[in-house]
Amino acid sequence: MATFTRFEEIEAWQTAEIIVVQAYSLLREGPGARDWALKDQLQRAAVSIMCNISEGFESRSDRTFYDMLRRAKGSCGEVRTLIYVAAKIGHISPEEYAALKPICLKCSAQLQALMTHLEASRPEVQARKRW
Repeated sequence: MATFTRFEEIEAWQTAEIIVVQAYSLLREGPGARDWALKDQLQRAAVSIMCNISEGFESRSDRTFYDMLRRAKGSCGEVRTLIYVAAKIGHISPEEYAALKPICLKCSAQLQALMTHLEASRPEVQARKRW
């Protein structure tokens, strides 16, 4: 796995950026534009993915980075759930849902791969397994 010097180099962060842009555009117009609660939750969850990755990286602690990656992965699942709900209630089209879901899955897999790498290569993170 590559060594990162900036969080912007992390592929999961780059994928999360795509999720943020799409999340903001999804409910900009149409039936979901006035569902403030769903719109706000979706946008916050999407931004949370990027923020948790960058916050964890900037902490310069492997253990904190790992914990923040776990949070980012959770937010990724939250985005998937929110777009599922949005599609089910007609706020977004099935095509919009089908376009964003695989990007969320990709980001989640990237986060898991990075977490697995940290678990295998950093003694500080291995201790987490005992908790």
